[in-house]
Amino acid sequence: MSSDPSAATGWLRTGDNKAATLAPAGRLVSCSIPAPGISATDFLAQAEGRPRFFWQSARDSDLYAGFGTAAQLMAWGENRFDEIKQKAAQLFEQAHILGEHSAPILPRLFGGFSFRDDFTPDNTWAVFHPAHFVLPHYQLIQKDNGSWLTINTLVADIESLQEIDSILHEALQARYQSLLHEAHGDPHNSTGIDFEIRYPMSYETWVDLVQRAVMEMVSEKLNKVVLARVCELKSRSRIDVCQAIRFLNENFTDCTRFLFEPRPYHAFYGATPETLVKLEGKRLSTMALAGSMPRGRTEAEDRALAGELFNSAKERHEHQLVVESIRRRLEPIAARLSIPAEPEIYNLSYIQHLLTPVTAELRTRSGILPLVQLLHPTPAMGGSPRALAMDFIMKNEPVPRGWYAAPVGWLDSQMDGQFAVAIRSAVAQERRVWCYAGAGIVSESQPDVEWTETELKFRPMLRALSAA
Repeated sequence: MSSDPSAATGWLRTGDNKAATLAPAGRLVSCSIPAPGISATDFLAQAEGRPRFFWQSARDSDLYAGFGTAAQLMAWGENRFDEIKQKAAQLFEQAHILGEHSAPILPRLFGGFSFRDDFTPDNTWAVFHPAHFVLPHYQLIQKDNGSWLTINTLVADIESLQEIDSILHEALQARYQSLLHEAHGDPHNSTGIDFEIRYPMSYETWVDLVQRAVMEMVSEKLNKVVLARVCELKSRSRIDVCQAIRFLNENFTDCTRFLFEPRPYHAFYGATPETLVKLEGKRLSTMALAGSMPRGRTEAEDRALAGELFNSAKERHEHQLVVESIRRRLEPIAARLSIPAEPEIYNLSYIQHLLTPVTAELRTRSGILPLVQLLHPTPAMGGSPRALAMDFIMKNEPVPRGWYAAPVGWLDSQMDGQFAVAIRSAVAQERRVWCYAGAGIVSESQPDVEWTETELKFRPMLRALSAA
């Protein structure tokens, strides 16, 4: 018999069976209880072997995690953003949220989109669809004002909410006690893993690719294109994604950490410095992030490198292309738009960037997904003009990007949410990992400098695997 009371009735469709999808007759019921004292990494570790999800923004203290599958939403092709919006609205439209109807405990869909809308999942990205979102069966929410455990389930017969409420509270209490008393143990007690590391693109190929892009800028109207390369790792043992997330949480708090694992041992994760868009009602925030420089080994060297970055004509040109693209896209829909005249230096532990924060008050409230579609890809991840850059990437990059540099994030039942640009990321499949890194190419770019920049950007994922 199931240890989860919510799975023990015929009229509750729960998500721990990993195959649950939204049935036309199913209605979402979501129930939450306060849950102090739960470690997010223990929460994820205990869910090994099930779909798992994690999000913690660098911009606030909010943490979201989940496991199991209450519902899955998928879409393909050019209309994938609209289709996910419609399916999410259908899922949330008649949802019953038991207990407090407060924003912290709203049910949340985790997921994202592929970099290109014509993406066809290959071996590396076999379980990641062009648009793919999961509503976890269990959801952990941690904020400054508390911690909550939520259960989400689909109900075929909604006649007795009181009976449903009782069953779900029983399931939640049982899960909460399990999480409290079955801690994963010493998180630092992991053994090292030997990796076979391979870079499919040679330096010579990279030089040719960059030079081809620069020539295109001379002869065509292309202003910038972002080029990416891959690092492939093979191991004799299964990749411990939970340990990688733990490492990123401890060492990259200045980045947004995320995990999307829709099928056990098939995980996309990372620590990205770039927010694509955050929406609360009509309040929007985003950023232009482009232009990079290493950190210095001393305070004086660090300041000198920051000054070099800020005053570099090449880096400022690359950055301004992103700022102006965001401005053009937001001006028609914004009642108020705030974009500082000068960028700031965004210091990360190993690299520094030019950053311009952008805020807006929108004219109408349409939810976050149309904004994700509007802003993706920015010139920071694709190039400028967008169509020319995307065409160059499609024709010249030897390895498909999948979800790399694409929108990944969450949306709640109010259709608000937050999405990041999935850079400094990796996709793990059983005993293999593919790490991705890119660099923005403009007419002044030098292949060796851009190659060194990608090596620097591989570092977080390699360190998270103890493979640096």
